[in-house]
Amino acid sequence: MDFVSEWFWFFLLLPIAALSGWVVGRRGGQRHSDTQVSRLSTTYFRGLNYLLNEQPDKAIELFLHIAELDKDTFETQVALGHLFRRRGEVDRAIRLHQALVQRPGLSDQQKVQALLALGEDYMRSGLLDRAETVFSDLVALDRAPLALRHLIGIYQSERDWDKAIENARRYEDATGEPMGKLIAQFECELANRQLSSGDAATARAAVARAYEADANSVRAGMIEGRIEVEAGNDAAAIRAFERVARSDPDYLPEVLPALLACYERTGESTGARAFLSEMCEHYRGIAPVLALTHMIEAQDGVPAARAWLAQQLKDRPSVRGEAALIDLTLAEGADPLATLNDLKHITDQLLVRNPSYRCGRCGFGARSHHWQCPSCKEWGSVKPLLNYAVV
Repeated sequence: MDFVSEWFWFFLLLPIAALSGWVVGRRGGQRHSDTQVSRLSTTYFRGLNYLLNEQPDKAIELFLHIAELDKDTFETQVALGHLFRRRGEVDRAIRLHQALVQRPGLSDQQKVQALLALGEDYMRSGLLDRAETVFSDLVALDRAPLALRHLIGIYQSERDWDKAIENARRYEDATGEPMGKLIAQFECELANRQLSSGDAATARAAVARAYEADANSVRAGMIEGRIEVEAGNDAAAIRAFERVARSDPDYLPEVLPALLACYERTGESTGARAFLSEMCEHYRGIAPVLALTHMIEAQDGVPAARAWLAQQLKDRPSVRGEAALIDLTLAEGADPLATLNDLKHITDQLLVRNPSYRCGRCGFGARSHHWQCPSCKEWGSVKPLLNYAVV
């Protein structure tokens, strides 16, 4: 457990410790009350001193002692179980929360709270079947929307996308929290699975449902484009890929190679050049600039391509752009500086060593694209880097 988390749990249970002392006073005589409250106060301030001196392990041990002084207070025991789980003592947390669930006289709210805690223990320990049973029972009782959230997480782990979609819709109905973007990701997972098994028709249906859930789903557009390419429908694929680029230009580098291949097969070089010019105006990265540079080189010659690229790089400096400019300079047959080849080598090395994609949520860097961040598990947050690596 990190130091900040330890502070959080310590102060979270401070009011509970104080309440425990008050309860002790109500139950016993004044002398017993004074003694018990004094013990709680002394222990708390000792723990506070440990925290101030950056000795969190000792502070937490004292904190556990505070919670154990009054085993009858429900909130204290739930919080203690959470603390066990966060420290990695999941078996201990399970035993404590199981005992709470079986405790007679709990209110409905307390029973739900204890079951949620137990289900979270099971998830942490990898007992997903038991966690699923607990959360499903809570959902059946219509008691805890949070249980639906946990079920979504379980079904994601199990890659049971149909159940994940079902519970995401139920969670949205129960809480009003929009789940369309997440549902669209799940539908796209189904579409990819169906494409892998050769069922393009069912994959199309999944893509359509993804659009219903999230009209601007770039992933649905990319899968749609792939389906159309495999079906030989290049014109439809062009529309799908361009839809992706206009919905979220950050994904332009992902669709551009396939899009340009479609344009080449249809012989629509004029349309391709117009689209690239449009993207150069509205997209901050270098990908459309490089693609248009290659097109200018093929149609108008190396000098025109070099001049156009040099002008573009003044407004959007890029390592990849500089590498392309060096290639054009060498191809033009001019007399480059003696260090030009060395500069090219350094530029290539920079491209190899740096990530091409980064998660906008946690900063995870990757050389290949992931729809779900391997680090923080956020969906749709890993995107191509704009000005350094791939674009």
